[in-house]
Amino acid sequence: MFWVASPASALEKSALKIISQKATHRFTVELAQSREEQEQGLMHRATLAKNEGMLFPQSPERVMRMWMKNTEIPLDMLFIDSAGHIVYIAPMTTPNSTKVISRDTPVLAVLELAGGVAAEKNIRVGDRVEHEIFVP
Repeated sequence: MFWVASPASALEKSALKIISQKATHRFTVELAQSREEQEQGLMHRATLAKNEGMLFPQSPERVMRMWMKNTEIPLDMLFIDSAGHIVYIAPMTTPNSTKVISRDTPVLAVLELAGGVAAEKNIRVGDRVEHEIFVP
């Protein structure tokens, strides 16, 4: 695992993998850990590379409620349980929307990727995410 300061932000970055049926997909993710970091999220950013994302870890697991206010790019939101399994994907969320994006299932994290990446890489519900916050 590696940690560096992001030149675009002060958030820590780390490596994350998604194991799908046919491939392993590698991403560098920013960790939005504090309440302030999570409230800011990816707001006011013009781009997000296809191999980057932002991870919103929770402790303990809880029902996550996300929105896109002041977020200028479409995102795929992946809701992930404590074992690292994707339990819900909200694809191509609408920029600047205040509509709540959620499921009634408690999760340990939400991963935001550039809009369309999940479909492009054939990432599906049930796929496994590998990162140090998830118990194998």
